[in-house]
Amino acid sequence: MTGKPTIRQSHVSSSVIDTGLCTGCGACVGLCPYLRTHRGATIMLFDCDREDGRCRRYCPRMETDLGHLNQVLFDASEVTAELGAFKGLYMTRATDAEIRSRAQHGGTVTALTCLALEQGLIEGWVVAQEDAPMLPKSTTAMCRADLLAAAGSKFGNAPAVAEFNRASAEGQGPLGVVATPCQALALAKMRSDPADADAARMARLKLVIGLFCGWTLDWRKLRELVLSAVKGEKIRSMDIPPSSHACMQVETSAGRIEIPIDQVNGCVRDCCAYCTDMTAEFADISIGSARSPEGWEVDRHWNQVIVRTTAGEQLLNLAREKGILAFKDVPPENLAKLKSAAMGKKRSGQSNLNRLSETNNTLAS
Repeated sequence: MTGKPTIRQSHVSSSVIDTGLCTGCGACVGLCPYLRTHRGATIMLFDCDREDGRCRRYCPRMETDLGHLNQVLFDASEVTAELGAFKGLYMTRATDAEIRSRAQHGGTVTALTCLALEQGLIEGWVVAQEDAPMLPKSTTAMCRADLLAAAGSKFGNAPAVAEFNRASAEGQGPLGVVATPCQALALAKMRSDPADADAARMARLKLVIGLFCGWTLDWRKLRELVLSAVKGEKIRSMDIPPSSHACMQVETSAGRIEIPIDQVNGCVRDCCAYCTDMTAEFADISIGSARSPEGWEVDRHWNQVIVRTTAGEQLLNLAREKGILAFKDVPPENLAKLKSAAMGKKRSGQSNLNRLSETNNTLAS
């Protein structure tokens, strides 16, 4: 009798890691002795013949019922085709001058994480810090100083979910994670259907702050590109303005250097071509850089914020009540533009996934 084919755990390696789909989120790391993460890469040390291990269960690049996740985690009446769960769109920035001076844009992520920590809502935040030039690492911030040290964008990938796996297995307090879209999806899969062994630690996950993300960069390629451009000058900050600027801006001790975006695009990690989520749809609250008719020199100091859950809404309301964030009116056209950009990401990622699937089927036959 012919039954359903058995899919072993090694399928994660053959269909995700070996095909270039792996995002390096770290969801599988710390749960299986055969999987490790090293400098942006996930490595399977040995094959495994388990049929339903947690690595396959939580991987954001394995089969995923997105409709089920939306039904379990969000108010179904608020789920949109373009942006996922949506309670509202805001423009904000931190009122704290120290936070703004360290922030990538408006400092909203740092302001909200500090607030949640100070109010006892969260005991520790999983965040990314720079481990080496252009190479981020994930760590758990337990105080304001740790959060300030992590402020600013990291253009490479850090295995945030691996760090959450480690931190959630220790202690008992509530945890939060600052996550990219793929990391937020992995956490959503954990939240919605945890294995018995993970139920207690998943109950500690109280907030996920998602980051808008077009792609991440290979840190080795990025480091080579940037260091060759700055020619020994001290790097103070890096940013990528709207597409009309067509460059990466690097602030150095000698002034601003602009690297053509075509060169930066050569550093984009292959796995990012298959992503369909620009706005971290499976977070409680999602944050990106602002866009408005006022232009980049104004927008670079503000964030746009999507609230998705009651927990996210309560945190933003608390920030407003305590004066932690400043708010300004969202331009009327912003929501439509954001939806259009998000849908463009979905179509592009799905198209690339379809082509990859066709290629793999051809090779297999």
